[in-house]
Amino acid sequence: MALATLAGGCFWCLVKPFDTYEGIQSVISGYSGGTVENPTYEQVCTNTTGHVEAVQITFDPNVITYDEILDIYFKTFDPTDKDGQFFDRGESYRPVIFYHDISQKNAALSKIDALNAAHIFDKPVVTPVEPYYNFYPAETYHQQYYKKHPLHYHQYQKGSGRQAFIEKHWGNQI
Repeated sequence: MALATLAGGCFWCLVKPFDTYEGIQSVISGYSGGTVENPTYEQVCTNTTGHVEAVQITFDPNVITYDEILDIYFKTFDPTDKDGQFFDRGESYRPVIFYHDISQKNAALSKIDALNAAHIFDKPVVTPVEPYYNFYPAETYHQQYYKKHPLHYHQYQKGSGRQAFIEKHWGNQI
């Protein structure tokens, strides 16, 4: 098994897209990249801990590749906005790819170059690629939120502008 740690705004919105793919063992919502050990949601929301809301994906690279994980990831958020996502603003909502080894770093940088060359977005992809150094699972009520609260999840996805952005750029590809 391998790990991918990705941030793209609200972590609720990054779980569902990965949950349906063969080879994905788990998708855990949590906090990554900050300086406080075992932060709470309330602490992270202050934008003072350095953490971002992220997901950690455990996957079988013999079934689904890291490159395929990145393909899915880039279809879930706005990679041209480095200051948050949709109406979620601030450091804790910024997108980041946390690489676990040099091959993940190179794959992420190559994917960003390819997306920029394809001119899919009106602006360049600015999602940073940073070394992984920590991940703390979020509170239980955040896990699998789309299953626990499907109506609220759908309203959030639509009301935030995320769904419209995804449909504009990717249609029904995810």
